[in-house]
Amino acid sequence: MNKAFQAEANRHFRRAKRRSLLALGRSRNSLRSPHLKLFLLSILIGLAAGGASVGFRHVIDLFQWGFLSSRGENLLLFIEEVPWWRVLLAPVAGGLVIGLTVHFFLRQRRPEAVAQVIEASTLRGGRLSLKEGLKIAVVNAASIGCGASVGREGPVVHLGASIGAWVAKRLHLGRAMSRTLLGCGVAAAVAASFNAPIAGVFFALEVVVGHYALSAFAPVVVAGVLGTIVSRMVYGDFPAFALPVSYEITSFFEFPAFALLGVISAVGAILFMRAIITVEDSWARLPQVPRWARPAIAGLVVGGIAIFFPQVLGVGYGATDQALQELLPLWLLFALILLKTIATAVSLGSGFGGGVFSPSLFLGAMIGGAFGVIATGAFPALSSGHGAYTIVGMGAVAGAVLGAPISTMLIIFEMTGDYALTIAVMIATAIASIITQQLFGRSIFQWQLERRGVSVGIGREVGLLRALQVRGLADKKVDVVAPETPLAEVRRHLLEAPWSLLVVAGPEGRLEGLIGFPDLGDLAFDKEADETTTAKDVMHKAGYALRSDDNLQAAVEAFNSSGEVHLPVINNGDERLFVGMVHEHEVMAAYHQTLVQARREERGEV
Repeated sequence: MNKAFQAEANRHFRRAKRRSLLALGRSRNSLRSPHLKLFLLSILIGLAAGGASVGFRHVIDLFQWGFLSSRGENLLLFIEEVPWWRVLLAPVAGGLVIGLTVHFFLRQRRPEAVAQVIEASTLRGGRLSLKEGLKIAVVNAASIGCGASVGREGPVVHLGASIGAWVAKRLHLGRAMSRTLLGCGVAAAVAASFNAPIAGVFFALEVVVGHYALSAFAPVVVAGVLGTIVSRMVYGDFPAFALPVSYEITSFFEFPAFALLGVISAVGAILFMRAIITVEDSWARLPQVPRWARPAIAGLVVGGIAIFFPQVLGVGYGATDQALQELLPLWLLFALILLKTIATAVSLGSGFGGGVFSPSLFLGAMIGGAFGVIATGAFPALSSGHGAYTIVGMGAVAGAVLGAPISTMLIIFEMTGDYALTIAVMIATAIASIITQQLFGRSIFQWQLERRGVSVGIGREVGLLRALQVRGLADKKVDVVAPETPLAEVRRHLLEAPWSLLVVAGPEGRLEGLIGFPDLGDLAFDKEADETTTAKDVMHKAGYALRSDDNLQAAVEAFNSSGEVHLPVINNGDERLFVGMVHEHEVMAAYHQTLVQARREERGEV
């Protein structure tokens, strides 16, 4: 009886032990889960990027105090106390300092913002340098602080992305996780800058990450929320712009007017982007003016405008608030549309650091406000007030310029909390974005990348190809013969070669040429010349040869250009030492496997 009881107890104990071990194993596997790792890292990056966004604003204040003896993003509150000569010379002095700093201390010789983040996400597997990111942040803060007509949000996006990229690099994470952490940094930075967590999340997913898979969505949401919390702890729960009243749509007959405002906003967005292009092209035609001097010259233009119209200085939030509060007359609204376009185009086109988000909102506010004044005067009983049109114009112009209509709509919705007005924003933004895409063909970020020879239209596929190098696919099981090898031996090697292809290499391994059966011609069956003909006599030069550090994109282009299906790989030096042979079908198979793996990672199947 006791033995039976003891045996049963032992069985229960063994079952409990097995269950405990299985539970422990599951818990250990969950701790190693990439989803949990991303979740924990998103907390870290959300806090860090949110703090960096707050710190960036303080750095702007420091520069602004040094150049203009004032603090705060609403310069209009203090600018009347600043002497006119200081308003004129502050952008000039800032431009000179920035030009020299960029020339001597920045690796890329230019400040970077959102476009480079998009490039890093699509083409470089989410890789950015934190060291360069911090330098660029200082340049961008100085640009805004000295009064250049640029935006704050683009630099904050780059800084937040650099933090996410640094964490991914330190932990040696793969491409998919690195891009997700890049998006976490962007979401936290935008959310903290605008006090708009939803908009921050969708901006990161829409513009940077490029997909809405759950594996990326959840971490980006966490980072965006935490970035907002950090901002609210410092600045309180206030929207980026001061809205005096809650706007309501008076009549549904207004919606045709909102649609027309979308068309006008598209024209304004296109002219704004064209102005930046024109300034850059003008400098390109004047190579005798050194790049480091161009920001100072641009600063003189901006300062000259600001003496009479100080609204163009910096991010322009003060003037935007005035337009929202319906405080600006019609003539000033029209004047600021023109002058802000000139000031921003000159600033960005000449080498100042900064973004286009705030200037786009500024222009949208002025265009919407001017349209609203005219529409209200024509149909006062049907108008919701030109302040409502100001908000709609902000969303329409910014959405068209940035190529991010969803994010822009959400920013407006989070600022106003007005569902009916958000519908009007959606209509105008959709129309403006469609017209801009059809007539201009791209967003400002895509244009900036294309000017550098970078196309992100097929960026995902190109990024995957660039992530792999041909050295990993080089086939070393290739028959190699010396140039002096007799024809008879060449013929025998060809018959045994797996690809019916021989490599001719010198005594030190230098690639001399290739031999296939077509190279033999009549000698393939004529043995009379076996003793007098050598491999060097029948080989053909390798017109295309890949280097071992070339990526698969270069390999695909070489295969397409040469029409070959096998290409030799040489070392990276000038010796042209033969490394191996790359086969087209293996390149395509490697790319397909990488693409499938990337899709599985995005769906969270790893």
